[in-house]
Amino acid sequence: MTESVPAGSGDATVLPLDVESPRPVTAGFVFLYAFAYAGVWLALLTPMLVTIALRVRELAPHNAAAVLALTLGLGAFFAMICNPVFGRLSDRTTSPFGRRRPWLVGGMLLGTASLAIVACAPDIPMLLLGWCLGQLAFNAVLAAIVAVLPDRVPAAQQGTVAGVLGMCMPIGQVGGTFLVQALPDSVLLRFLVPAGVGLVAVVLFAALLPERRLSRARVAGQPLASSWFDPFRHPDFLWAWLSRFLLVMGTAFLTTYQSYYLIDKLGYAVSKIPSLVFKGMLMQGVLIIISSLASGRASDVTGRRKAFVMSAAAIYATGLWSMAAAVDAKLYLVGMALTGIGQGVFFAVELALVTQILPDRERHAARDLGMFNIANTLPQVVAPALGPLILAASGGDYTWVFIVAGCSALLGSFAIAPLRTVR
Repeated sequence: MTESVPAGSGDATVLPLDVESPRPVTAGFVFLYAFAYAGVWLALLTPMLVTIALRVRELAPHNAAAVLALTLGLGAFFAMICNPVFGRLSDRTTSPFGRRRPWLVGGMLLGTASLAIVACAPDIPMLLLGWCLGQLAFNAVLAAIVAVLPDRVPAAQQGTVAGVLGMCMPIGQVGGTFLVQALPDSVLLRFLVPAGVGLVAVVLFAALLPERRLSRARVAGQPLASSWFDPFRHPDFLWAWLSRFLLVMGTAFLTTYQSYYLIDKLGYAVSKIPSLVFKGMLMQGVLIIISSLASGRASDVTGRRKAFVMSAAAIYATGLWSMAAAVDAKLYLVGMALTGIGQGVFFAVELALVTQILPDRERHAARDLGMFNIANTLPQVVAPALGPLILAASGGDYTWVFIVAGCSALLGSFAIAPLRTVR
């Protein structure tokens, strides 16, 4: 027996053994969902795009690139391990507040506190500790919030809603870079203001999220060891995972080395970097929003996903190669525009595609999406590790970093072709 849950209610009810199909969602629900999702990215990506790099340069000026690679790589390793674990724990949570809500609120609180540690760190070891705790916390939030899509959104609306969610990352990127360059010259404010905005957004969504409470009897029949599954039994899931991994590898090179690329390759002063990064992210973000909304809706109408995803990865690769060829900010901005189109289409449509091929959507949505999210986090370990090797082999030329990044993104286009259960 279950009670109906009014849209927007924060009440929790007991989840039945057989979860009924989600009901159509309202525009209000989608707005709150997008606001919260953008808030998470605002809190998490602002340090990755600007403030971590500048903070590392302040604490370790003589080997900043290597220390930044270590910092982001170690943080990404924590994210990679923790996301599926937190996803599985969220699937099994029997709290009176529901399955997802405790992880949303608790993760944002811990993440905000962790960024305060990074901002106030007197040395690199303390900065590493704060950043790893932050990755752990924010990935608990991501595991829970992404699972709301298969939890609450019916298949016929998933492309449209995924298109709306697809614009949330660029909104977080643009919003974060805007705040950094608009705020007073305070390290603490530049870390905590974006995190505070994200905290408010997620708490509001969590308070109004229609949640069901999972019964303890049902959890008792699901051993924790079932957190993992054999991906080779689900080849479409594996191919989609590989496509995401290769595309995100390209984005990881961009986010990791963008500031140093502008300084060392294009020759801009450190004081100009926040403004240039903001302009690039603004151009990229606007095009992500437009392409994400348009492609998500178009994929629902046509019932096709693969062609959108394959084309998007190829466009993203072209943008990275444009940056490799850049000699000034103009071609850099052209590259950012192309990556915006590619990223918007890719993440909007591929998220809808993935929700259709989840191995166990009803019982283990957060677990499976958490494992899929490894494709987002593993490149953040690999790219910072490969970057110094590429730079060493090329004599410090960032051109080759972006050439390799573009090749990886193009391979992501080819990887989606073998999928059989979606068109």
